[in-house]
Amino acid sequence: MTIQSRRQFLATGAGLVIGLALPMQGRAQSGAAAVLTRDGVGPGTFAPNAFVRIAPDNTVTVICKHIEFGQGPFTGLATLVAEELDASWDQMRAESAPANDELYKNLFFGLQATGGSTAIANSYTQMRQAGAAARYMLVAAAAREWGVSAEEIIVEDGVITHAASGQAATFGDLAEAAAQQQVPVEPALKNPSEFKLIGTDRPKLDTVGKTDGTAMFTMDVYRDDMQTVVVRHPEVVGATVATFDDSEALKVKGVQAVRQIPQGIAVYATSTGAALKGRSLLTVEWDTSKAETRSSETIYADFSKAATRDAGVVVEEIGDSGAAIDGAETVHEVEFRFPYLAHAPMEPLDAVLEVRDGKAEMWMGAQFPGVDKGAVAQTLGIGGENVTLNVMLAGGSFGRRAQTSAQIGLEIAEIAKAAGGDGAWKLVWTREDDLTGGYYRPLTVHRMRAGLDADGSIVGWENTVVNQSIMLDTFMDQGNSEGKDPTSYEGSTKMPYDLPTIRVNWVRQQSPLSVLWWRSVGHSHTGYATEVFLDELLEMAGKDPVQGRLDLMKSEAGRDRAVLEKVAEIAGWDGTKVKGDRAYGVAVHESFNTYVAQIAEVSDVGGFPRVHKVWVAVDCGVAVNPNVIRAQIEGGVGYGLGTVLFNDLTLLEGGIVSQKNFDTYRMLRIHEMPEVDVAIINSVAEPTGVGEPGTPPIGPAVANAWRALTGQAVRHLPFETTGV
Repeated sequence: MTIQSRRQFLATGAGLVIGLALPMQGRAQSGAAAVLTRDGVGPGTFAPNAFVRIAPDNTVTVICKHIEFGQGPFTGLATLVAEELDASWDQMRAESAPANDELYKNLFFGLQATGGSTAIANSYTQMRQAGAAARYMLVAAAAREWGVSAEEIIVEDGVITHAASGQAATFGDLAEAAAQQQVPVEPALKNPSEFKLIGTDRPKLDTVGKTDGTAMFTMDVYRDDMQTVVVRHPEVVGATVATFDDSEALKVKGVQAVRQIPQGIAVYATSTGAALKGRSLLTVEWDTSKAETRSSETIYADFSKAATRDAGVVVEEIGDSGAAIDGAETVHEVEFRFPYLAHAPMEPLDAVLEVRDGKAEMWMGAQFPGVDKGAVAQTLGIGGENVTLNVMLAGGSFGRRAQTSAQIGLEIAEIAKAAGGDGAWKLVWTREDDLTGGYYRPLTVHRMRAGLDADGSIVGWENTVVNQSIMLDTFMDQGNSEGKDPTSYEGSTKMPYDLPTIRVNWVRQQSPLSVLWWRSVGHSHTGYATEVFLDELLEMAGKDPVQGRLDLMKSEAGRDRAVLEKVAEIAGWDGTKVKGDRAYGVAVHESFNTYVAQIAEVSDVGGFPRVHKVWVAVDCGVAVNPNVIRAQIEGGVGYGLGTVLFNDLTLLEGGIVSQKNFDTYRMLRIHEMPEVDVAIINSVAEPTGVGEPGTPPIGPAVANAWRALTGQAVRHLPFETTGV
């Protein structure tokens, strides 16, 4: 099956397109809309960055600037448009926008990007205005055709009516006429009290296609005369090809060529099977002089040695924590260790690239599509205007597809360049490729120290965070002259607790190993370290873990306080940490401006934790679609739980990655998934993220319950490799 080009897909019938070029504050730009015909886009096109398309068949398609890999932006953005448009949910559709950093940029990042749980947050006003503008133009068209006042027209469930004259029409009926109307500069938006769709459960728009097989992923794309390509990457990250022998590989039926590219040795074949077999027969000698050859244990030791109080840069400081701790009645000092982690999405990385007559078209699931598009243009030397990137549905990511290096775009461009001339190629990564040669969450060490006075009150708190930087020295570098990367220590600063003295410092480490954002990024380790350490301090002081946290919170009306009180309520918390063979642990953490509190119910099954139930309270502002929010929180709990229990991307001596597939990099199994009870706090605040914030609290909640049950503190993750 061949995917049509975006222009071909658009040119399938007459209709109304609403285009918006919105600055940060979400102001609509005036102009004319487009009338689409079977011969292409007609005159009067408002702008190529159309967010809303209304077809003669009465369907409303939302062009989604964020990749859909299961987290729900298709549904969320369509809900925002449908609300202001007063559409029927049954007529809503969604599709991915092509790569275009200017027209489809994330308003928080300044480029087209999906990440940081920002999809709904940055689009909330923008997409509502897109829907409101479309509604305004439809009403204006109806008023003109019917010769009535626009104020007398009602729009409800996708039908436009004028009660006095008895006239009615669907959106599709008026699409062409509406396209002739002026796009409003500031379309009026509904008061939240008028919402009918926002705040109610709606089924996800992409579910049906993903269950009946009609949804198209990159692996489903085929082009004429396309070759399948796999690459032999080095076993040690940072190594390069010294010599190789392809004689045996070229004997494999279906293998058509073997070529060296900067990333390794590429095998071109007529099928995936032939390519993989040919790759297995390559003989390659690697130059490891610039590679990461240390083992994980050696790296831990190096990072631990670097974790001194005065090293690195101070990222938060309140008062004199050193003096306060030195003069404390009790001093508690611990070290937490967090391993490298793979993202391990269910769909490994892949891409399709076709080059014909100096123009390139690519299909791939990309979180930074403009970056991958730019890499292809630069590598092939053909200019960005000659490259089209179609953003495909993807089977998960958790940050893996957000490479500042344009890893996959660059690799397939090098494959095309090495082949020379026109052609089409499908790059396929296996699970082993991803786990052994991918980008990982940084290995991290936290050295923590705190002091308690005679009453058990915390008088001083210190945290030294040691890891590699994800953002520095990339185009995402914030340009901080002090050399800080907040994604490396976020969550260890600006905690919700009112502590008299605090000092947090970050010590940057270097390695040829690539590191990348991983679900909840820095919060994935800071949430664990801070909430477990705090729980230990409250235990030492003989304080209740819920009330002790509440007593430390800065605001009586804070959102973190609200979620903690709510989770205690739904879990029936009475201060008893152990009841029979079950123990209960609590954690609260804010990430991406979303507040989450969790209580985990844990038992001891053969010396290992079994999590039976997790209660969650979440405040993510306006709940655009509670169904999606619950699903994402449940998914975050499961993903985080499997990680803290089992996951460790281990480097052996020489830098070889130990884990190769899901048999050694273990996922949480279905019978191990706990029951999850999610309470969503009613809020009128602007919506914030839900894709990541459910992950940080589950680890510390389980660890705190486990310590209450067994007396065993877990400070080196995962549980499985620490002898628990």
